[in-house]
Amino acid sequence: MLRKLIGPLIFGVGGVAILVSLGNWQVRRIAEKEAYIASIEARIADNPGPLPVVPIEDTDQFLPVTVNGHYGETGLRVLSSRKLIGAGHRLIQRFEVGDRSILVDRGFLRDGIAAPEVPSGDVTIRGNLMWPDETDSFTPAPDITGGLWFARDVAAMASALGTEPVLIVASDVSYDPGTVDPFAVTTEGIPNDHRNYAITWYALAVIWLAMTGYLIYRTLRPKEGDAT
Repeated sequence: MLRKLIGPLIFGVGGVAILVSLGNWQVRRIAEKEAYIASIEARIADNPGPLPVVPIEDTDQFLPVTVNGHYGETGLRVLSSRKLIGAGHRLIQRFEVGDRSILVDRGFLRDGIAAPEVPSGDVTIRGNLMWPDETDSFTPAPDITGGLWFARDVAAMASALGTEPVLIVASDVSYDPGTVDPFAVTTEGIPNDHRNYAITWYALAVIWLAMTGYLIYRTLRPKEGDAT
């Protein structure tokens, strides 16, 4: 009889052990992801400094900066949306800082609302450096002529507007933005689904254990016709 149980026990114990270990790994990932998000939030809210001479994505992502300069004449729109508000566009504009040209994400403009004139003269912008990861193989190519884009691609936008591949997402400006609502950088778009994953793995472990118990029951149950 014991020999009959070897297979179900190996099947059950091994499967449960694997599923529980995957659940435990996801629990550890919860803490790691929460710490990662907290570090980003702390950096976003840090005191702003000057624009680095050579901003680098790996080290300067989310870096708070303050720049003084004036807007250029060229810009583009990126199709976007906001919760509880709806569809609209992010307005990306060329910005001149001394002898440098960079990109500024002015903010969100609701669909159907006319964009205000670009501010003239020198202005001060506070925001965060960002290299958004929004494009994939399904992202449509931008309408260069019409100035409509479907995702923020810093390198491509910089090439189109003739600037450095540097984007500041404005959080505060020294002028009246009018109908353009500054759409500051947050951690809202960074997913942390590890808790749900952990629950899923643990639930599967319970189901696996129940299946193993039923298999053992079927193995031990006397078959019809066996001697009593």
